[in-house]
Amino acid sequence: MMGLLMSVSCSGNTPKGESNMEQRGKVLIVFFSHAGENYAVGNVKVGNTKLVADEIQKLTGGDEFEIVADKSYDMSYDALTKLAKEEQEKNEKPTFKGGVKDIDQYSTVFVGGPVWWGTYPQVMFTFFDKYDLNGKTIIPFTTHEGSGLGNVVEDLKKLYPNATFKEAFSIYGHETRTDLSKVDKWLKAIGY
Repeated sequence: MMGLLMSVSCSGNTPKGESNMEQRGKVLIVFFSHAGENYAVGNVKVGNTKLVADEIQKLTGGDEFEIVADKSYDMSYDALTKLAKEEQEKNEKPTFKGGVKDIDQYSTVFVGGPVWWGTYPQVMFTFFDKYDLNGKTIIPFTTHEGSGLGNVVEDLKKLYPNATFKEAFSIYGHETRTDLSKVDKWLKAIGY
C-alpha cells in the first residue's frame, strides 16, 4: 500500500502551466518603443509597443529587454518619419544602451517594434546584428496605424534562417491605449 502511494505521489504530475513553461524554456521579450509624438495617439509618455511588450511579459513571465537608442528620437512625428526613412536608405545601424545578459539562456524570443517604412526601426537591426537568434523560437509582433506586420517576418526569416517562427501579431497603436484583449487572445492561440 505504501509503495502504491509513493508511486502515485511521485508520478511527475506537475501543474499544466509549469510543464508547458519547461517545454518552452525561458522567454525573452525584445522590443523598441517610441514615446513622444506618435501618429494617431499624440504625445505619449509610454510608447505603444511597450504596452504590448508589458502585456506579453505579464502573461508569459518572460524577461524584457527594451532597445533604447543612444541617439534621441524625441522630435515631431514628421521629423521622425524623415529621419527613419533616411536611416533605412543609408542602412544606418544606430547604437543602443545596454545589452542582454546570456542570450543563450532563452529559447523563445518575442521581437516587437513599430513599423517604420515597412519594417522595424533601424536600431533593431543593430540588435539583430549583435545577437544570434538562430535555433530559437522567434515570435514577431508590431504596432502600427495601417502597415500591419509590414515586412518584419520576412526580414527576420532572412536574418535567422535556422530559427523556428510562430504566428506573428500586429495591433493598431491607438488600440493599445484602451484594449489589449487581442494580445491576450493571440498569446492563448499560440499556447501561452
